[in-house]
Amino acid sequence: MGNRLEVHPTHPQARLIAQASDLLRNGGLIAYPTDSGYALGWHLDSREAQTRVIKLRGLDFKHNFTVVCRTISEIGTYARMHDAAFRLIRSLTPGAYTFILPATAQLPRRLQQEKKRSVGVRIPDHPTALALVEKLGEPLLSSSLVLPNEDMSGWEVDDLYQRIERDVDLFLDSGFCGNEPTTVIDLLGDNPQITRQGKGEAPLL
Repeated sequence: MGNRLEVHPTHPQARLIAQASDLLRNGGLIAYPTDSGYALGWHLDSREAQTRVIKLRGLDFKHNFTVVCRTISEIGTYARMHDAAFRLIRSLTPGAYTFILPATAQLPRRLQQEKKRSVGVRIPDHPTALALVEKLGEPLLSSSLVLPNEDMSGWEVDDLYQRIERDVDLFLDSGFCGNEPTTVIDLLGDNPQITRQGKGEAPLL
């Protein structure tokens, strides 16, 4: 059963963030708040945690997950950005956006979109999420906490915890943080394309 830690929404307690970071390094699976609702997070190298997410969410093993980063330079380690893409990402981060970019050789092949060799990356605008990746010292893999065959639109944080407490090792509770997905921007071509309009306001492309 996953432990529940109440983390301050604007000034997350360092000791609690450290506890979550240690768990991630040891291969654990957490639920944590972002600027677009709660998400599942795990270490880039944890295949076991990733399999747990796939089963929990009812996904197939080819599903693509998001790499959550601290900075644009860290994004550059795992994804290639031309100048226009860099400027757009810089103008929109941190924020409720996911960017689809060509993957670099630093990203494990199992985490790349199979046909396009691409990856989704983001820098969330939430103090707890940012403190977590900062303490971890590297990106984490993430998936929206959306459950199959569940209408979660009216759920409170208590409802969410009660539903998944047996499926995660730790639940970081920073209160309600919305339930609208990120806006997805495809930057694989010369011209940016919005492939999903979500919480992030549509930029002028």
